Amino acid sequence: MQRNFKPELLPLKAEKDLKTLVENRSVYTLQHCELNVFETRQQSEKVHLTFDDMVLTTMLRGKKVMHLFGSEQFDYLPGESVIVPDHEEMVIDFPEADEAHPTQCIALAVQADLLQDTLNLLNENYSKAENNDSWKIDLSCFHLKNTFEIKTTIDRLLSVSTENISSKDVIVDFTLKELLIRLMQTQARSLILDNYHKNTTINRFSFVVEYIKAHIHEEITIDKLSNLCFMSKPTFFRCFKREFGISPVDFIIQERIKAAKKLLKDMNVTISQACYSVGINNLSYFFKLFKRIEGVTPNEYRKNLN
Repeated sequence: MQRNFKPELLPLKAEKDLKTLVENRSVYTLQHCELNVFETRQQSEKVHLTFDDMVLTTMLRGKKVMHLFGSEQFDYLPGESVIVPDHEEMVIDFPEADEAHPTQCIALAVQADLLQDTLNLLNENYSKAENNDSWKIDLSCFHLKNTFEIKTTIDRLLSVSTENISSKDVIVDFTLKELLIRLMQTQARSLILDNYHKNTTINRFSFVVEYIKAHIHEEITIDKLSNLCFMSKPTFFRCFKREFGISPVDFIIQERIKAAKKLLKDMNVTISQACYSVGINNLSYFFKLFKRIEGVTPNEYRKNLN
């Protein structure tokens, strides 16, 4: 299971200040976006919600069940984000909400001109490696688990949006653009990881991902990966980090830990065996990397499986 990066909680409204127990809404209006904070303290079903602009939503507390795009319903939990296009109706259930277990969710309604400015900036100055590809919000990947970078950007955005400072709109615009970029990078990474085996002949990074997964037990050098992409080493490093949001070195480490987690599910595999089987030759370094990425040690991870 991927580590869950949950944004910092916002204070709940005092009960006397609530206008409703279902999706009580607090609004912070800014120059190019509107921050909505929703709280629910009562079990409810089929609550309808629509925005005129594209919305970036993130769960802070509790659990919702979402019905979106006419697809099968899904649980929406803290540490996750959902992207909803303008005028798309959300239908939401609150199966567990009550006074002791409130839900809290933010919805950032982003004006189209700021979104377009961000896309233009990326496509004109930081184009993708493949000529037939461009930066966009991809609604085939609308439900995301937050990365550490998304979580920290949301935290900064919420902090600034709720402050009373004269430069608020300017800072929010910069931070919102950063959030959009990080969301698109996360989408790009997720789409490649989900479909890399289908696209190795048309996308160089899909080919690189396939190579890394197939050789995870070996030493993997940036020189080798850049050669596979027919790029110079600096160009490969720069393009990879631009599209994935992390460096190729960090990506390889994440893939090694992901492979180690699969091995650790087998109680017949020792932690040392898992370490060496994924190409890490130093056990203490393995423990350090595992704790940094997963937030727990390999021993603690294994205990939590039971």
